[in-house]
Amino acid sequence: MVDKEELGASLFSRTLDFVENDPLEEIFALNMGDFISEFLISEELAGKISGSVKDKTTKLKSQLKELISIYSLNNTLCVLGFDSKDEYVVYNSIAKTLTQILDVDACHIYLTNEFTRGLNFDEKLLGLVGSSIDFDEDIYAKRLGYSQDDKSIVVKVFNTLEKIQIKDVSQIDNFVPKYELKEFDVKSLAVVPMHNNAHIVGVIVIENYKEKTIKRAYMNLLETIARLFGTSMHLQKTVEQVEELIVDENIRIEELQQMRAELTSLIGDLGSNQQSFVERLAKAVDEKGQYKVAHSQRTAELSRKLCNQIGLNEKTTDLVYYAGLLQNIGKITLPESLFTNKGKLSKEEWERLQNHPNVGVNLLMNINFLSEVIPYIHYHRERWDGGGEPEGLKGQSIPFGSRIIAVADAYTAMTSDRSYREAMLQYEALEVMKSEAGIKWDPDVVNALFEVMELV
Repeated sequence: MVDKEELGASLFSRTLDFVENDPLEEIFALNMGDFISEFLISEELAGKISGSVKDKTTKLKSQLKELISIYSLNNTLCVLGFDSKDEYVVYNSIAKTLTQILDVDACHIYLTNEFTRGLNFDEKLLGLVGSSIDFDEDIYAKRLGYSQDDKSIVVKVFNTLEKIQIKDVSQIDNFVPKYELKEFDVKSLAVVPMHNNAHIVGVIVIENYKEKTIKRAYMNLLETIARLFGTSMHLQKTVEQVEELIVDENIRIEELQQMRAELTSLIGDLGSNQQSFVERLAKAVDEKGQYKVAHSQRTAELSRKLCNQIGLNEKTTDLVYYAGLLQNIGKITLPESLFTNKGKLSKEEWERLQNHPNVGVNLLMNINFLSEVIPYIHYHRERWDGGGEPEGLKGQSIPFGSRIIAVADAYTAMTSDRSYREAMLQYEALEVMKSEAGIKWDPDVVNALFEVMELV
């Protein structure tokens, strides 16, 4: 259960410092825990798990305690433990975030009864817990959802665990519009199951009020988010069950062993899902930014090569790599029209485009493993001469990782085709970099770039 005394205005107190009125704050203020599974179990923990506890039952319980201490409700995607409808408001923010990310008109999130404590859906198979639509009245009083026997495409996806995307809903018989959700205006939709292997927790419904096919990069990201939710919620449910077993003095060893195997498997799955989430998020950013190649991936790879050329240690190199991968992450919530517009942008559009790194920093704040890359991302638009943003840092006061990313990002952008121009040739881009070394970019990093390019 979430402690209301620790909640901020947006349910999670740490979101108070985030971008005002930005629904991104909610989904990513839900602390997703450590990032890659290989970092989850430390040598110390491994030692504890393999320690010399003689009693097998006690040893198994000790192992389970150590495992769940990593993934308590405070350390993972905290979307369980709600007991009142007021706390479910976070799902509305998540739904609004998804509409921004995917450039769609509406999003609705349904969960099974197993995960809707505090809400009453009259024994429905699925209950609506979140929507991007603003309601004038209590959404939960309507008890919107689906029963098992409903002839609905939503129920079909739930039962088959297979996503569906339909460009024209008028061509199918099993789309049953809900008046309260403005679904009589829906022209196209996608439905994705939230599951971890065979264990399903709900579905995400994405809708458009015109015929539209969601791009593959966005659908891949949506699937990953759905699996991330499914895995996180299954993991949290398993943690609750483990906590009950630990205090049971009559529990059988076989049950503890089975639960240990399931818990360990879920932790590994969550790590894989989180890694996939970041990679696919970066690809979606590139898609929205109208890059014809994987700009974020190329920037990250070049950043890594620069680190190696300069001689940085492995940990710093990894952090710079992830920062390079995610340095344009704030763009994901901006409409594609900003990137395809070849005319003059309005003042508001220009400000939205210029301020995108701040959103990206907020988005990464509570992904623990990535917290160390935040300064690299936050300051990668500073200039060597002090004329950059956001704080006008100068020279070596700019974090070294930021200086590396700035060079990698600029060179990669120059040598990439965009919707409004063709790519520069390599020697042309290098000449630009050389001419502005010591002005925009760290001269030492630019020298490393020349050395790396000679090795290619």
